[in-house]
Amino acid sequence: MRTSLSRTLARTLRAGALAAALVGASACDDFLDVNSNPNGPETVSANLYLSPMLHWLGTSPAFDGRFVGRYTQQWTLPGTSLSTWDRMGYDPASDNGAQQWRDVYWSFGQNLVDMNQLATAEQRWDLLGVGLVLKAWGWLVLTDLHGEIIVREAIDASKFSFNYDTQDYAYTEVRTLLDSAIVLLNRTDGAVDAGYLGRTDVIYGGDRTKWLRFAHGLKAITLNHYSNKATYDPATVIAEVDLAFTSNADDALLRYTGTQPGFEDYNFLGRTRNNLTNYRQTQFVLNLMNGTAFGGVVDPRMSRMLSPSPDGQYRGLDINVVGFGALTAAQQPNNFMGYAGTGGLALPSRYLFADKVRFPIMTYAQLQFVKAEAAYRSGNRALALTAYTNGISSHIDFVNARNADDGQTPTQITPAEKSAFLANTAIVPTDPNLLSLTRIMSQKYIAQWAWGHNEIWMDLRRYHYTDIDPVSTVQVFPGFTPPTTLYPDNGGKIVQRIRPRYNSEYVWNRDGLNAIGGLALDYHTVPLWITQP
Repeated sequence: MRTSLSRTLARTLRAGALAAALVGASACDDFLDVNSNPNGPETVSANLYLSPMLHWLGTSPAFDGRFVGRYTQQWTLPGTSLSTWDRMGYDPASDNGAQQWRDVYWSFGQNLVDMNQLATAEQRWDLLGVGLVLKAWGWLVLTDLHGEIIVREAIDASKFSFNYDTQDYAYTEVRTLLDSAIVLLNRTDGAVDAGYLGRTDVIYGGDRTKWLRFAHGLKAITLNHYSNKATYDPATVIAEVDLAFTSNADDALLRYTGTQPGFEDYNFLGRTRNNLTNYRQTQFVLNLMNGTAFGGVVDPRMSRMLSPSPDGQYRGLDINVVGFGALTAAQQPNNFMGYAGTGGLALPSRYLFADKVRFPIMTYAQLQFVKAEAAYRSGNRALALTAYTNGISSHIDFVNARNADDGQTPTQITPAEKSAFLANTAIVPTDPNLLSLTRIMSQKYIAQWAWGHNEIWMDLRRYHYTDIDPVSTVQVFPGFTPPTTLYPDNGGKIVQRIRPRYNSEYVWNRDGLNAIGGLALDYHTVPLWITQP
């Protein structure tokens, strides 16, 4: 997409552009803003705006996950040299790492404004509640990825340049939007109609109660990000989780149906889309599951989530070693679909890398780990242990469910395997006082691996990547080590944010960037407000 964001924000997007967004997700057409066009009506039914935005709610983080996943060492891209992102850098003059920026301001953009205005006029409080959740989600993911963002002046058709808002302001706006959404999603009056909402709700099929739980879950995640602030309130975080998902049945999942000839409705991570085929798992994530980090206990999820080498052994790549290093062809990890090299096209895949998987946006397991951390920080170790155990147990069930979505090759984790893992005190201590942040945050990392990129990176930054847990006396994320050779522009500092989208900001909005220091080559190393005291 070469159109500038500043110009994009100055246009009024109409429903014709919106309808084309999902059918031709990678198209870069500009649509004329006309006063009257019988083939592209200016007003449409409010619910018709929804499904394309829900598509991007699930898909957009996967786009940026190719890059965030390298910052967080979920995976690496082996080549003939160490890549920029593996070294915690960025690609100059490129939009890499800014898909969510594009989709919040463009794919949502005026379309979300129009949907919410129509929903308000028609008293469709359930649809409006979902719309405010989407708006809150957008500001949250953007400020967590990029720091300062454009909020107050966004989607202002009178402007061609835009001023940035502080991260503090963005977070306040997220909280306000979620509080309003929760009020609306509790309403049953007006034109609230599950059938009307369900016609385009590809996540929950019009179930207002599940959207209400999603809103509470997103609020819990938001409030938990304040953990380094004096205002952090773990009791409120716990209360919000308790109002959110009650089991895996509430998980927010986007189903990729795999029917479009252009592959738009195929999983972004699947072999057909070919976006992650050359990537490989890291030594860091492998060591969280192969017994290295936790008393020699091999996690049964390892062989269902990660990919073996051709010789049947599980290995991960060292991010500091070029390519596959000294590994022979038989020792090199297969791709995530389970095949050597770039194999696997039209063949059964693995875990979240299947073409027709139900891809997660938020899960019960994820929220249980949020609760476990908050309870631990509040001093309620018994509650923390219960939530922690629930998180592991439910994620094991989640892995089984996802490996059954599209005929994937891994076997199901058996009840005996699950029971033995949960009964091992190296994983789940019987004494709540032996629980540690290392256990909680490592298990949360595993539960979010390959999909929860934004939250994984926020967790790592909240704990400054290598903080030591006073209970375990090891790192909160054991074994995580920043690259030995950082990107030159870093000036020896670790990455803290992604630079704003190049083709909108660095081309068209340089004055706005200059005001926040965004033109500095090391801007991506400036710590976020939310991670500081």
